[in-house]
Amino acid sequence: MKQLRATEVQGLLDGSQPAPLLLDVREPWEFQAAAIRLPGTTTLNMPMNQVPQRLTELDPAQPILCICHHGMRSAQVVAFLERAGFDSVYNLAGGIDAWSVQVDSSVPRY
Repeated sequence: MKQLRATEVQGLLDGSQPAPLLLDVREPWEFQAAAIRLPGTTTLNMPMNQVPQRLTELDPAQPILCICHHGMRSAQVVAFLERAGFDSVYNLAGGIDAWSVQVDSSVPRY
């Protein structure tokens, strides 16, 4: 499984590949409480339990950065997507909480 620390995410935005889809697998209330916004990317809130049913909404050719609160649910989704044939999927290690601490303190911690 490919994991990225919050400080490494910028490497996905260097222009060498298409911008990643930010797949936020948290529940809608969590997404509303705290969300990452990265220029040039699209964010899709798809709770973890909906991913299998909504798999056709994802493009296997596009890089995908999976995020959740602490990185556990998103790691499970990355493993699922890899088994489904997705090659360019990454987990945000430490989740949005690590993002708030290491990159952007304006993102609320909860």
